[in-house]
This record gives sequence, C-alpha cells and structure tokens, in this order.
Amino acid sequence: MPYFIFVVTSSESGHKSAAPVSQYEKFRDAKNEVKRLRSEKPLDDNQIYKINFSATEMEAEQALTETREEPIAKEWEK
Repeated sequence: MPYFIFVVTSSESGHKSAAPVSQYEKFRDAKNEVKRLRSEKPLDDNQIYKINFSATEMEAEQALTETREEPIAKEWEK
C-alpha cells in the first residue's frame, strides 16, 4: 500500500478538506518529501502537510477529513 501526502485545510467551522500532493511506496521517501515541503513551501496557519497509509487515495482522503469526537478524560487522567 502506498503512502499519500496531502495538504489538509481546516475551516473555522471544523470542516476539513484534503488536497493530494503525491504518493510514495516507502515511508522514508514520503517522510523526506514532507520535510522538504515544510521547509521550502510553508503553508497558511490553517493548513498542514499530512502523510496517510491507505489502499487508495479516496480512503486516505476520507481518513484525513473525518471529524473525530473528543475523547472523554477519565477522572484519573485529569
């Protein structure tokens, strides 16, 4: 399965969108590309580069844009 690189944009309302950048077969290659992009092409405050390991680009995009519920802190975790 390939590693996909996306630019994830968050809006004020909590909605996320993901734009594909590239894909790599090896994690090391994807990690190095994200490091290079972060240093050479900085993004706006509401954007971030993300790597996702999925079978298809569509699955990766869905995983990055889904809204997750906040975890409930247990009494001993506070």
